[in-house]
Amino acid sequence: FFGRSFGDYFKKEAIEFAWSCLTEEFGLDPERLYATYFGGDQSSPCDDEAREIWLRFLPAERVLPFDAKDNFWEMGATGPCGPCTEIHYDRIGNRDASKLVNADLPDVIEIWNNVFIQYNRESDGSLRSLPAQHIDTGMGFERLTSILQNVDSNYDTDIFMPLFAKIQSITGAEGYTGRVGDADVGFKDTAYRVVADHIRTLCFAIADGAVPSNDGRGYVLRRVLRRAVRYGRQNLGAELGFFQQLVPIVVELFGVTYKELKDQEEFLTRIIAEEETSFGQTLDKGLLKFNDLAEKSEGKVFSGIDAHFLYTTMGFPVDLTELMAEERGMTVDKAGFHAKMQEEFELSKEAHKAKMMGSGGKDMTLEAEQTSYLINTSVTPTDDAPKYVWNQILEGCTVKALYLGRGLSADGIGFAESVSADDGVVGVVLDQTSFYAEAGGQVNDTGTLIAPNDTTLDVENVQSFGGFVLHTGRLSAGAKISVGDKLNCSVNYTRRQPIAANHTMTHELNFVLQDTLVNEQSSQSVDQKGSLVDDLKLRFDFSWSGAISRDQLATIESTVRDRIQKAIPVYSYVAPLKNAKEISSLRAVFGEVYPDPVRVVSIAPHSIESILANPQDATWKEYSIEFCGGTHLNNTSEAKDFCLLNEEGIAKGIRRITAVTGNLAIEATKRGDQFAKKVTEAGEKQGLHLESEVKLLNEELKSLSISYVTKNSLADVLTGYSKKVVQWKKQQVTAMTNKIVKHLLDLEPSTTGDKIITRFDFGADGKMAKSVMTSYAKKGKKAALLVTAGNQGKFMVLACCPKSMKSMDCKTWVSQSVESCGGKGGGKKDSALFTVLAQDQEELIQGVLEKARSV
Repeated sequence: FFGRSFGDYFKKEAIEFAWSCLTEEFGLDPERLYATYFGGDQSSPCDDEAREIWLRFLPAERVLPFDAKDNFWEMGATGPCGPCTEIHYDRIGNRDASKLVNADLPDVIEIWNNVFIQYNRESDGSLRSLPAQHIDTGMGFERLTSILQNVDSNYDTDIFMPLFAKIQSITGAEGYTGRVGDADVGFKDTAYRVVADHIRTLCFAIADGAVPSNDGRGYVLRRVLRRAVRYGRQNLGAELGFFQQLVPIVVELFGVTYKELKDQEEFLTRIIAEEETSFGQTLDKGLLKFNDLAEKSEGKVFSGIDAHFLYTTMGFPVDLTELMAEERGMTVDKAGFHAKMQEEFELSKEAHKAKMMGSGGKDMTLEAEQTSYLINTSVTPTDDAPKYVWNQILEGCTVKALYLGRGLSADGIGFAESVSADDGVVGVVLDQTSFYAEAGGQVNDTGTLIAPNDTTLDVENVQSFGGFVLHTGRLSAGAKISVGDKLNCSVNYTRRQPIAANHTMTHELNFVLQDTLVNEQSSQSVDQKGSLVDDLKLRFDFSWSGAISRDQLATIESTVRDRIQKAIPVYSYVAPLKNAKEISSLRAVFGEVYPDPVRVVSIAPHSIESILANPQDATWKEYSIEFCGGTHLNNTSEAKDFCLLNEEGIAKGIRRITAVTGNLAIEATKRGDQFAKKVTEAGEKQGLHLESEVKLLNEELKSLSISYVTKNSLADVLTGYSKKVVQWKKQQVTAMTNKIVKHLLDLEPSTTGDKIITRFDFGADGKMAKSVMTSYAKKGKKAALLVTAGNQGKFMVLACCPKSMKSMDCKTWVSQSVESCGGKGGGKKDSALFTVLAQDQEELIQGVLEKARSV
């Protein structure tokens, strides 16, 4: 478990709490405990304070200094950091184990850690004391359990043994024996530990809202699952599908304490089953790809870039790649692999940083040192309650702080007493604001901060850091603002209106999805997994396994539209969290920590006060009720219209809907109607005219922003047209073939010899040529046939013969006929087809015909 202090206590109290908890509450023998502290280095001072505190509890020989690798925590090259102290336990006792501390031995283990976050690492490597100091505490739950249960390993505790028993039952493998290293022949016990540990990880993570995917935390989960499945199948002899069968034992062991496991057991099983099945296919493909890449590798080193490819594209953990490489007598270029991973990480980090830095190229985030500075200078968090007021200028807002950006002031914190237009992008913290700061998936407001002297700051970004709302933008030419100045907040309400419409309709969409998809036969539920609301669109991510049918999507879209037409009122009310949670139809984001009191938003013809008065009334199930801090409409009719633009799966068990409202929805609907009219008109055409029209319409439809339901329906119509064109072409080929073959058969009676050599210009159509050859071969009686047929740029030469002409070699006949003009093609004895590329064809065709007669 973890405990944190943000200024309430520091080193003395933290160490005292740790000692009391371990020796008094858990009864550990003090004689077996050792403490470590940071011994200092060239860049950071020794933590003498922690040492002196520890000497009150332990003798000097059991208070040990270590370097930064073990006892100094940093989040990165810059930022908050500090020394840490650890408590280690000697399992054996009655000896001097000081030299075994941090030696990575199972008999002397770390069980407690306190990180003292007291510095900020500057860009030049120096340390600056933080104005407010913090504690981060961690205790090894499983390690402590092993000590209290007097067993040698975490895996020998009652946390893991029931899992091992279930794994053995499912796989039929030999039982767990606790072997490690070389003693673990075949890595059987390693497989037990990996499978048990990983099924726990996945169950807890998925129940917390994460799912396996191709990026971020989801990709970590995908790797964890695939590593476990690989160990189970290769080292325990498990059948595909074994892993999902372990979910019930995890729920049984931990579901009482962590009830979300029990509530989502079926969802956990389904997601893990889908991933396990998917990996069964990926594993086979990945093995083939690995063998191919290994064959192409130079020397005995498997490329780090290739290992990265297997990792990102085929889902192969790098340890699996290393194992397979070792079996081939190769090593993996781990440095190259990690360099490629770091490259992608840096690109992702820089993209996020660029967003937060804004157009001025500055870092405009407020980290712990900035918010601590504000607190210590008596700046109180911004009152942003006026953000829910519309179409009013908020006057008389006091400038409480001005921000140049991190590292851009003399003290490095970034604040200044005044700023001017010459400072470029700046940040302003006010005592109150009507601007909405980006939060809950809703983008920030924009607008203007106005001073009495007409000085203005164009607000481009609004972010909240620890309750301090930072308005970021540029001052007008020649303008200057100082702390203490009075400013007026002028929000761009024209821009906010479509944002509010999209947010309100996101709530309605959430409700309608649940109402449409979930029924008595469905074991699933629709839970919000993410959202984005801006002035152009709404995007809603939700849990649902499997595709959503077109009929369901049509119902969802039409129902949301219907609720707009019903002009349902939108109410908001701040209520005690406990009372609000009792509302029967409440939709809340799983895992979200809500404030108390909490803001409730309902889209219903009943006030929230009346809902709270009778929270279990079944009537409320007909309406959307959510916890929300965003800005909304007063009535659904203000959204005007709703158009569902796209629906797709973005991860296992997670789907995404993108939609628009207001004028954009009206325009999308109009575009759909206009395009539908064009499709209808195209259906009146025939043949080649219809074919060309279908091609144009299909290309236009791909990029057309219209209702997803309408788009799919129109695509079906166009597919029907394409089938109609194909059928027409078949009829044309059949009719033309019959005409050509009749002409050729009419020539047969008057032919002297056993060959018909002629010209019939039906175009250089390969399908037609093959159709003619097939038909003539069936109907011809005594003569072999050679025909030339051309159009602009090329002509064909085809030959065939009745099955009765066993001695005829059509391929040789045509090949020799076109030899002088460079024709290319192929065939067999009974039929052949060659093509000659030529713009000036007449002379060449005559030459081919003459040559055919002489062969």
